[in-house]
Amino acid sequence: MICIDKFEQIYRKYPDYIAFCPYRVCPIGAHSDHQFGKVSGFAINKGIHLVYKAKQNGVIELASLQFEKRAQWHVKDVPETRCGDWADYLRGASLALGMKYPLHTGISGVIEGSLPIGGLSSSAAVTIVFIAALCRVNDIRLSQAEIIETALYAEKEYVGVSVGKLDQSCEIYSKMDHLLYLDTLDDSYELIPQAEEMKAWKIGIFFSGLERNLAGSGFNMRVDEVRSAAYALKAYAGMEYGKFKDTYLREVPREVFEQYKERLPENWRKRAEHFYTEYERVEKGAEAWRRGDIETYGRLSTESGKSSIYNWETGSPELKALYEIIIRQDGVYGGRFSGAGFKGCCMALIDPAFEESIKANVEKEYLKAFPEMTGHYLYCGCHSSDGIEL
Repeated sequence: MICIDKFEQIYRKYPDYIAFCPYRVCPIGAHSDHQFGKVSGFAINKGIHLVYKAKQNGVIELASLQFEKRAQWHVKDVPETRCGDWADYLRGASLALGMKYPLHTGISGVIEGSLPIGGLSSSAAVTIVFIAALCRVNDIRLSQAEIIETALYAEKEYVGVSVGKLDQSCEIYSKMDHLLYLDTLDDSYELIPQAEEMKAWKIGIFFSGLERNLAGSGFNMRVDEVRSAAYALKAYAGMEYGKFKDTYLREVPREVFEQYKERLPENWRKRAEHFYTEYERVEKGAEAWRRGDIETYGRLSTESGKSSIYNWETGSPELKALYEIIIRQDGVYGGRFSGAGFKGCCMALIDPAFEESIKANVEKEYLKAFPEMTGHYLYCGCHSSDGIEL
């Protein structure tokens, strides 16, 4: 790994530890976890590596192969507000961990991502792998749920992105060749095994060539719009409601939405429409996966992608074009944007027998439409994997 060479170059020593956290994909369930919806997804066999040594003086010193600037802070003196760089997620995790446990040991480390940033929840992966490292050198043992909550605090409260638990949960709970079926309302989940009769499948990742940062995208605005729909629907129906920030669409029955949806501003109605239909797609998708019907599961993933475009109204011109190119290829069961849909990448469930033709055709068509992405566009074939080993 390049990160090992970089560590030796910086510190003239070999790292003591290597930690790895996989990326994730969510074929069905996007844009709903922050409203306590249901989701389904996989961890994949690509992700974030962190090589590191303990620093007894309590200093955290990190370099990333994806960013030029190194980051440094002390475990007992973490900035209380974000600094505006790539390491904010990790500062937030340090702060959250330090609120519950005594921290005395820092780390020096180098971070390496195996794929470009955007759409695979690299922010959650790097946060989780950092938490695992910091816990190891401080002799702290967290449960899976505690790691999810710590990483969620870093991204939601410290960095300021209105996310739910989808990303962290996929990267921790997942199991190879199983579908993670998670209800974010109560964190109950099921790992549904791949049926023996299921057709061969593989995960294709298609990078548009554009990277994105959720904190600077329209992500938070969409969350505010869907929460506004929930608040208004409760008021129309005479339901009890409290603070706006504590209002979630999962609390509003579908029948209430159908009765009052025409009173909502168009954007609020469309965001709510996505939530309710996505909820149904996740449930149908879980049953399709259970019976080994990957064609139906793939079709539902494609429908999820269309709803993300037309109801959630996300996606750059590049991503929309890439999505349309992918779903019309022979051998593609289905797919959608991966992540929030603001730049980043698309994912698809594909028949491995068609992989080479899919790879060649998508690249040819996409680069014909966006020649400026030559050298930036990338395809990667992946498999499902276990979540992080703690």
